Amino acid sequence: MQNPVPHIIRNQTFWVSPERCLLWEEQNTLIVADLHLGKSGHFRKAGIGIPQSIYKADLQRLMAQLYLYKAERLIIAGDFTHSTANKELDLFLKWRKDFSSLHIDLVKGNHDILADKWYEEANVKVHSWKMEAGPFIFLHDLKAETKLSVEERKMYRFTGHLHPAITLKGKGRQSLKFPCFYFTEEYCILPAFSRFTGGFQVTPAKDEKIFAIVEDGIMQIP
Repeated sequence: MQNPVPHIIRNQTFWVSPERCLLWEEQNTLIVADLHLGKSGHFRKAGIGIPQSIYKADLQRLMAQLYLYKAERLIIAGDFTHSTANKELDLFLKWRKDFSSLHIDLVKGNHDILADKWYEEANVKVHSWKMEAGPFIFLHDLKAETKLSVEERKMYRFTGHLHPAITLKGKGRQSLKFPCFYFTEEYCILPAFSRFTGGFQVTPAKDEKIFAIVEDGIMQIP
């Protein structure tokens, strides 16, 4: 796997990881969005045979990134879970015990519908729709920025929700679609951490930056 790539925002260093997360170096904080924990279990309840190995692989990737960077804090920009509680979320509670000292902040997304009691048991600090940290503000859906104050809109925003992807074209009619990090001068849209998600095509404008996740590596798109 390729090493992460540094990206500077407001004089802070963010390491762009091919494992679909950012490390905020100065705060020793891992940033992710759209884990959709329990999604495969939700599909199985509906009679669709999605293997549980998909969910376990996502948890193992998260664990590996936390160990690799020795992160002290995890910020989740929404859609931490996918729907109502199921056995897969019970597995997360067991996983959480191995990271009991890790501080977890969740900015709620549209899929985060569990009862407050579950988040308390999971030792997750919940923010209803926004959270400030340093010169940054975290939202789930970029559309929520319309509710920010004038001063808050001056802060750089980190969001999720869209599951951004970029299509790379080759010779002839060949093309491939890859998840990506989408950076503008005002905000960043994170890729879905879970690999069990679709992707929304983004088209960067001039001076906007795309980091595509290609074969477990990072490719910056000119």
